[in-house]
Amino acid sequence: MTKNHGPQIKDDETYEALRDQGASKQKAARVANARANPDQHPSEKGGHAQQYEDRTKEELYERAKEVGIEGRSDMSKDELIEALRNS
Repeated sequence: MTKNHGPQIKDDETYEALRDQGASKQKAARVANARANPDQHPSEKGGHAQQYEDRTKEELYERAKEVGIEGRSDMSKDELIEALRNS
């Protein structure tokens, strides 16, 4: 039986499946809520943002700061990219 994660999680079954696969709580909640919203399509390819590899280390640092990644000041460009992709 799927646990009820409260009103902030719109699709508890998807949330639990993603957590079991190792997704962070934040990412699992984003995807589960998007899947529950008929106006969103999380399985479709997203927007047209610039690739992380094409950004400068300073741009990656600023994005990591926005997302709230801890330890970002000690990270290399490759580490920032990995942390952003896993957040």
